[in-house]
Amino acid sequence: MTSPLLTMPGAVDGSGPDEGVAWHYGDPHAEQRALEARAAFVDQSQVGVVTVSGPDRLSWLDSLSTQAVGSLAPGQSSELMILSPQGRIEHVAGAVDDGETTYLLTESAPALAAFLDRMRFMLRVEVADATAQWAAIGEPSSLPAAEGEPVTWVDPWPGIADGGTAYSREVTEWPWRLVLVPRETLGQAAQERIDAGWSPAGTWALEAFRIAARRPRAIREVDEKTLPHELDWLRTAVHLHKGCYRGQETVAKVHNVGRPPRRLVLLHLDGSEHSLPEPGAVVSLGDKAVGHVTSVSRHHELGPIALALVKRGTDLVETLSVAVEGGEVAASQEEIVPVSGESIDRPEPVGPTQRGLLMGKGCAADGGDMS
Repeated sequence: MTSPLLTMPGAVDGSGPDEGVAWHYGDPHAEQRALEARAAFVDQSQVGVVTVSGPDRLSWLDSLSTQAVGSLAPGQSSELMILSPQGRIEHVAGAVDDGETTYLLTESAPALAAFLDRMRFMLRVEVADATAQWAAIGEPSSLPAAEGEPVTWVDPWPGIADGGTAYSREVTEWPWRLVLVPRETLGQAAQERIDAGWSPAGTWALEAFRIAARRPRAIREVDEKTLPHELDWLRTAVHLHKGCYRGQETVAKVHNVGRPPRRLVLLHLDGSEHSLPEPGAVVSLGDKAVGHVTSVSRHHELGPIALALVKRGTDLVETLSVAVEGGEVAASQEEIVPVSGESIDRPEPVGPTQRGLLMGKGCAADGGDMS
């Protein structure tokens, strides 16, 4: 869908997953500064919305997902994942409930809605892809919706939700929320913010803001092999102590007695080069490929930065090289998931009698193991 905000002065259309909304409005660095000053908003109407209604909706979502949402209160925000039986990430969604309907904000709305619809069985739930009805506006705020305001999802990153844990001890501020408005009123909602003194910012500014905050984005950071641990996503989207869900055994195993095979890292790219790598660009140590870029942007202060998934054992002090058109650029690493592969609350080593319990062996929801 093409946003009406692309008709605003200076608007340049985005590409890839952000096609249809503005990449920038003529001055990306000024837009970044306005975001950091909490004086700008971002058109995020490319984000999908799946609605789940019915009296069984919360307990049902709790049974399917990685997060404990069975008692999600009206207006409360959470984040959840749907995993494969082997614990790989299939879907990620922000979740907020208004007392009658749960809204799932996701970048895989058609596939997520189809999966959930197949899993309804005899439960009292109704699933719909409501992307055509709702549009999201992003705001640099952590405040929940006040009484009478639209449904609003507040991003829990980088906090540690109940039942979650973290791999990184470094916390970077990331105030963000998505306000849902009827899609036909998106232009009006944007004008109201402009009249109130806010300025529009594009996805270039938002991506620079997000990457600097080390905040993973499913459509960028997730591939067919990704485990939540590799992206430090046990912080907000996984409850380690709730009941069974598909993929739970792998989540418990890697957290308690294993290590993620890859780790997310923030790359500071050599700013003397004019070329930026594309997502998917190979990251190398010497002659050996050790990973790939997932997200990249130019930050108004940090310069060119990127997120990359690299092999966990890659020495953190080494300077890496990243493929760009016509050659390579050097990149230094900033740790997100540590080389040790241990979370901040990793349990002490246990004997063989207890090890099976820590791996979640009794979970009948799991359909497989990670070898």
